[in-house]
Amino acid sequence: MTKSTLTTDYLIVGSGAVGMAFADVIFHETTARMVIVDRHHGPGGHWNDAYPFVRLHQPSAYYGVNSKPLGSNSKDQMGLNVGMYERATSSELVSYYEQLMQQFVASGRVQYFPMSDYVGDWNTDHRFRSLMSGEEQVVTVAKKIVDTTHLNTSVPSTHPPKYAMAEGVRCVPLNDLPRIRYMKTSPSGYVVVGAGKTGVDACLWLLENGTPPDAITWIMPRDSWFQNRAKVQPGKEFFEASYGSFAEQMEIIAGAASQGDVYAKLEAGGHWLRLDKTVQPSMYHGALMSQSELALLSTIKNVVRMGRIQRIELDQIILANGVVPTDANRLYVDCSASAVQFHAGTDSTPVFAGNKITPQFVRTFQPTFSAAFIAYVESNFEGEEQKNTLCGPLPMPDKPMDWLRMHAANLRNQYRWSKNKTLRAWIAKSRLDGFTALAMSVKPWDFKRINLLRRYGMNAGPAAVNLKKLLA
Repeated sequence: MTKSTLTTDYLIVGSGAVGMAFADVIFHETTARMVIVDRHHGPGGHWNDAYPFVRLHQPSAYYGVNSKPLGSNSKDQMGLNVGMYERATSSELVSYYEQLMQQFVASGRVQYFPMSDYVGDWNTDHRFRSLMSGEEQVVTVAKKIVDTTHLNTSVPSTHPPKYAMAEGVRCVPLNDLPRIRYMKTSPSGYVVVGAGKTGVDACLWLLENGTPPDAITWIMPRDSWFQNRAKVQPGKEFFEASYGSFAEQMEIIAGAASQGDVYAKLEAGGHWLRLDKTVQPSMYHGALMSQSELALLSTIKNVVRMGRIQRIELDQIILANGVVPTDANRLYVDCSASAVQFHAGTDSTPVFAGNKITPQFVRTFQPTFSAAFIAYVESNFEGEEQKNTLCGPLPMPDKPMDWLRMHAANLRNQYRWSKNKTLRAWIAKSRLDGFTALAMSVKPWDFKRINLLRRYGMNAGPAAVNLKKLLA
C-alpha cells in the first residue's frame, strides 16, 4: 500500500561508505535535497554487519567523507600496525556515520529511511518499501537516482557458506569468534575457510589471542598478493616511502618485459607481499598487510591448498582437489564471502547514464574518494559525455593481471584530471585524497623529494604505453 509521495533532487540507494561520501559532497557543494534509503537499521552499510574486531586495512586518514575527519590522525603505538597511521574499527565507523547522518537530517535537506528496500525500476518508477511495516512510498526525483549497490559488498555474517556440511559440524562466521567462550565444549582446533582479507583477519585474531599456530588449519583455495601497508602511508614523515613506492612502481611497469616480470619486481621492491615464497599467487584483491602481520601469519604451517571446499564431514574435509582428515570437535570459521562483487574488467556500466548515477572506483582502491569525486563532477560539470570521460570506471581486480588493468585505467583518469584546473584544485583540497596536497607542498629546494616526483612523472607516460603491450 502506498503511503505518500516524496519529492527530492537526488534519491540515494544505500547509506554505506560510498553513499555517504557521495551525499556529503552534494550536501556541501549544492543546495540539493536528498532522500537516502537503506536496508540497514543505521548508516554505515556493511560496517553494521562486520565482525567486531575488524579494522580498515588502510589508514583512517583517507577514508570516510570529505567534510569530516575520521579518527585522531595518530599513529599506532603498539600491535601489528605499530608506527603506522591508525585504522578505524567497525564501531568507530558506525558511530562516525551516525553522527554524519544526524547532521544531514538536521539540515532539513535530507530525509533518511533506514530498514527500507528500494523496489523501483531505476528509471522512472521510484519506490521503496519499509521492511518493518511493508508500506511503500513513491519518490519523485527531480535530478538523479544514485545506485550505490553496484559493488555488492558482502560479509560472512549475511552470506551463509556455499559448501555442504554433515549434521553436527560446527561452523560459524568470524563474527562469532569472540563468543567461543560460551561454547560448552572447547574446540579441538580451528579451520579457517578463505584466503582473502577476512580469512587473514580470522587467523590474526586467533593467533593474537593465544591460539597455538598448530591448532589452526587454513583452507586456502588461492594464494594472494598483498600490498605492503607501509608503502601507502599519509603524512610528511612517510613521503619518501610512499612517493618512492609510487615512483618505483611506475618504473617497474615502464620497463617490464612481461606480467610475471612486474610481479617479481614488485615483490623484490617490497611493494607486494605473499605468505609463501614457494607458491605463486593467483589472486589479487588489493588487501593491505604489514610485515608484522605477515610474519605472524607465517607461523601457521597447516595450510591446505586443494581448491574450494565441497563438503565437510565429521571426519574429513572434501575439497575440489583432495581430501584431508579432521575431527568432529573442530570449529570451522567461514570467511568465504567476497567483500565486493569482482567484475574483473568485464563490466561496462557507465557512471553516468541518463537519470542514473552508478558510483564506481575511479581511482585505485579508494572507494570513498571515488564517490566524492563523482559527486563533485556531477555538481560542477555539464554533459553526460564529459562526466563519463572524467569518471572512467576502474575494473575491480580478482587476478594479478587485473592490477595492471586497474593501473592502465587509473593512469587514463589521472591524465584527464591533470588537464582540468578546477579538478586539480578540488583534489588538492580533498581530505580523502591523501597524497596530492602532500606533493604540492614540496619546496623547490627539497631536491630529494622533487626527484621522487619527477621520477613518477617521467615514467607515467612510458608506463601507460607499456601497459598496453603487457595486457595485449
